[in-house]
Amino acid sequence: MPKKLRLAVNTGGGDAPGLNAVLRALTLSALNRGYEVVGIRKGYLGLLDTTQLVPLTFDSVRGITRLGGSILGTNNRGNPLGIRVEENGQERYVDVSDQAVKNFHRLGFDGLIAIGGDGSLKIAAGLAKKGIPIIAVPKTIDNDLASTVMTFGFDTAVATATEAIDKLHSTAESHDRVMVVEVMGRNCGWIALSSGIAGGADVILLPEIPYTIERVCQKIMDREASGRHFSIVVCAEGAAPLGGRMSLLEEAHDGHDARLGGVAPVVAKQIELRTGKESRSIVLGHLQRGGQPTPFDRLLSLRFGATAVRMASEGKWGHMVTYSPSGMGMVTLEEAIAEPGKVPVDCDTVRTARELGVSFGD
Repeated sequence: MPKKLRLAVNTGGGDAPGLNAVLRALTLSALNRGYEVVGIRKGYLGLLDTTQLVPLTFDSVRGITRLGGSILGTNNRGNPLGIRVEENGQERYVDVSDQAVKNFHRLGFDGLIAIGGDGSLKIAAGLAKKGIPIIAVPKTIDNDLASTVMTFGFDTAVATATEAIDKLHSTAESHDRVMVVEVMGRNCGWIALSSGIAGGADVILLPEIPYTIERVCQKIMDREASGRHFSIVVCAEGAAPLGGRMSLLEEAHDGHDARLGGVAPVVAKQIELRTGKESRSIVLGHLQRGGQPTPFDRLLSLRFGATAVRMASEGKWGHMVTYSPSGMGMVTLEEAIAEPGKVPVDCDTVRTARELGVSFGD
């Protein structure tokens, strides 16, 4: 008889539409095999505070496919490999991963299904090296993992951004304004590129293509000369001028990455000063993380969850589930975090945008 597994599952990092669909699929797939599933609340913290564990049952995942967020909650500050502690008024980072591994085995788990983006996957890879059998599911609205064609949450984020851009067209045209929209993506421009093209943007600024404000303004003035007295500019939060740096809300410190943001107000102000065109900036921010997942993301998430349990049943520990149009696959955790999924500057989507007349400011 095949062994009946006791599986743990967590959702780490930022939330993404489709998380609950993954949880439903893996729970049902596991229970239908006779396995037990236990959710770890608040990311990896439940491996340190074992009061954060909750059994996942048929009832607990009923009807959650369409819901945003995560029924387990999530956390991007609970890294057992370097958790922040305060002693005598001083902050420092302590590796408590040995305790997390000890708790994992003490609780009788056979494996962990870790759902997360690049940061969570790095934690998963570190814990796997310390003896926790892990299968990872890629979750990031930024679509910034090179090892999978698409991550769940991305399609919904693009749909949210596109809807916002659509609505800005009418107000921009009514007031002869330039509207500058900032979207998420960190160091990768997939959301900006996809929503910008779909939403009919005139300028798209990506981290992968440094821009000059002169080229951006030239595009706007070319439209002005042709009788188009408004423009839409879409900026990825990691976009930066040629020879310059990204706009930051907060510098990197104490083991935390820098917080990107603020490029849209900067670009809008520069456009207004150089062109005389009234300009406004809009930062979509966490709107892109919220709401119901699109049908595509729901289906993709369900496939990710079911595949993860299938891999567990086959003992494929130390791997991450991947997606391509030809089907679901897998790569090792080391391969999963090896390279970020940046936009190739000569890819067909960028070429299509250029052929449509979109400026990238280069």
